[in-house]
Amino acid sequence: MSNRASFPRRVWITLRTGLSTAYYSLCAIVGASMKPESQRRAYIDGVCRRWSAALLRHVRLKYRIHGQDKLHLQPGKSYIVMTNHSSHYDIPVSFMALPGSMRMLAKKELYRIPLFGTAMRHAEFLQVDRQNQEQARRDLEAARLKMESGIMLWVAPEGTRSRTGELLPFKKGGFHLAINTGAIIIPVGIRGIDAVLPTDGSIYLNQEVDVHIGEGIDASTYTLDRRQELVERVRAAIQELSGRGVGKPREQRLAS
Repeated sequence: MSNRASFPRRVWITLRTGLSTAYYSLCAIVGASMKPESQRRAYIDGVCRRWSAALLRHVRLKYRIHGQDKLHLQPGKSYIVMTNHSSHYDIPVSFMALPGSMRMLAKKELYRIPLFGTAMRHAEFLQVDRQNQEQARRDLEAARLKMESGIMLWVAPEGTRSRTGELLPFKKGGFHLAINTGAIIIPVGIRGIDAVLPTDGSIYLNQEVDVHIGEGIDASTYTLDRRQELVERVRAAIQELSGRGVGKPREQRLAS
């Protein structure tokens, strides 16, 4: 039997997703405004993970985590998580799979969404303006300061969602930031996530996703002149971790 959700089910999932996002956005706004500063970040960590868990429940997504033993997070060190990006569910899966105070480096358009955009600001999410180079530099400087304060940054180096599951060309901004801050880049490959919400508008339930965490890559050993070498190294790691060409093709996964 196909796991493709019927039209009424898709409407119901979309409604529940919107309501969950609105509810946890309110939780973030109110909590960040009322909690003492010493408790605020830990509170937002919990809100992000509860929101993520709710979104995954709505589509009955099951996930397995591989490579947790490769994570050696050190206090005072800056970290950037970089993943392949072939589904809107990459973000909640990442929140559930990785520890720490992780926040997303998001495109500025997301901050225009009513309530959600306000919640992102209160939750210390960071934006980047890809259309304005001067503003982009200021955005990356703000990201550097947040990382120094203990935020682990989530970045999709492709910059946008891949419609085929194939890796798109990587944007350079995240790597520039990694080199300037001497960050450890944690490459992550998420397998099977493109089968949950393909670009034709369908939703597939009960999908199984594997999150593969790779060895950290120390960007402090690179200079800006060698940035392309770092890009290629991280790309190769994510390509291997995401298992492109491994297992059943996407069309077969969707039909199973």
